[in-house]
Amino acid sequence: MAVSKSTLAIVFLVLGCLAVLFGTVLVFVGPIIIDDQIVKNVEINPKNELSYTMWKDIPVPFFMSVYFFHIVNPDEILKGEKPMVIQRGPYVYSEKRWKDNITFHENNTVSYKEFRQYFFNEGMSVGDESDVVTIPNMLVLGASVMMENMPYPIRILLSTTFKTFNEGPFLTKSVGELMWGYDSKLVDFLNNYLPGMLPSSGKFGLFAEFNNSNTGQFTVFTGQDDIRKVHKVDSWNGLKNVDYWRSEQCNMINGTAGQMWPPFMTTESTLPFYSPDACRSMELVFQSTGVSSGIPVYRFVAPKTLFANGADYPPNEGFCPCRQSGLLNVSSCRHNSPVFISHPHFFEADPVLLETVSGLSPNEDDHGLFIDIHPETGVPMNVSIRLQLNLLMKSVSGISETGKIAEVVMPMIWFEESGYIDGPVLKTFRTNLVVLPMVMEYMQYIFIGLGLATILGAVMLYLSDKKVRRKTSLSLTQGESVKDTKNNPTNETQDEKCNMTDTGKN
Repeated sequence: MAVSKSTLAIVFLVLGCLAVLFGTVLVFVGPIIIDDQIVKNVEINPKNELSYTMWKDIPVPFFMSVYFFHIVNPDEILKGEKPMVIQRGPYVYSEKRWKDNITFHENNTVSYKEFRQYFFNEGMSVGDESDVVTIPNMLVLGASVMMENMPYPIRILLSTTFKTFNEGPFLTKSVGELMWGYDSKLVDFLNNYLPGMLPSSGKFGLFAEFNNSNTGQFTVFTGQDDIRKVHKVDSWNGLKNVDYWRSEQCNMINGTAGQMWPPFMTTESTLPFYSPDACRSMELVFQSTGVSSGIPVYRFVAPKTLFANGADYPPNEGFCPCRQSGLLNVSSCRHNSPVFISHPHFFEADPVLLETVSGLSPNEDDHGLFIDIHPETGVPMNVSIRLQLNLLMKSVSGISETGKIAEVVMPMIWFEESGYIDGPVLKTFRTNLVVLPMVMEYMQYIFIGLGLATILGAVMLYLSDKKVRRKTSLSLTQGESVKDTKNNPTNETQDEKCNMTDTGKN
């Protein structure tokens, strides 16, 4: 039995209305489902295999690229001339990170220590660890500045000690020795007779304490009770605040541990985090939107106020004593040595700093730091943290090793810690936390569109059927009229016949 068009129209109308209804429901329910899925995947929970593995073992490529500022005129510097440097590198190290001593607590926090190891990557490096470079001798020039206010006889004694152990104002050694440590009789002497004065108990090197070390014990929120707090630091080494700085605000431990952030970010969000290496909390700000490996991201960068001095940015007064803007004085957490942190090549620093050293050329592409983060999940997709280590050096009366050195904040090295999500982790992340939510979001519009199209089709089908029925009815009516005319002549015809009959009779 054939189904009429009217019946089909009714069926299509019902299906279209159901599709529109389902799509409309998805408009309101879909975001809730998506957000709930994101919340379940980003909270720190061993049951969440994807996010917990990313958090615990960090199975993504991490690298540390180190650049040395090789001094080309050490003798002239001792005579008071401007330092001239040439950048050497990068010397790239593959970085392995993992968390250990993981302990979950009843207040929805988890404690852990993050360890790190470095392995020289010759293929990515420009040069080898055997390359020889010349940099300032921190043991001599740093100690000289530290002792400049001591009595003159003590400064003479210090200079005599340097001569005894054959320590000069500059070091010319291999990259490997400068990075991971070299034997020094002066270091051995100081560790024996003045224990605790130096950060290293063995060989002395710029990164001697980094390899096979941890960044301290972090306690962070898991987000299981409030996803807005996930990854935020509750304490570091048992501390709620540090005591390196001169104001309560500067001593605060804010934000996360610098690896992940709470989800559902907007362009008004910021990225606060605590850095044990910088001994302080820092905060990045939104710069632009973009795409990384097919995933939408927000780019966050350092604000110009990050390393500004107290005169240019009053909230930073607590990080002083300050010099020019663009320098962070970290002597208070580095055994009082005159060490400063800045952006590489004094990027976004006071231009005066560039005038004191030849060979620097700052630019944002090479020397600005950034984090590209997926705003819906708070997971970084591409990271590049770049910092420079500087030493204040100058002539100190009584210490002949300092010669006539003009006071200058001298760049020593700058390094970039970078990482990005790649391989199977990227594929799984994109599928679970990007593609599936996107498909669900598109489904609501697809169902509404199909529903409206089906309803329109049903209406057109019904109108078409109605038109056909009207034509059929009209044809049938006209056919009946013709038939009646043939079978039942009109009165006018009968009269004509009668008149013809009467005429014949006459």
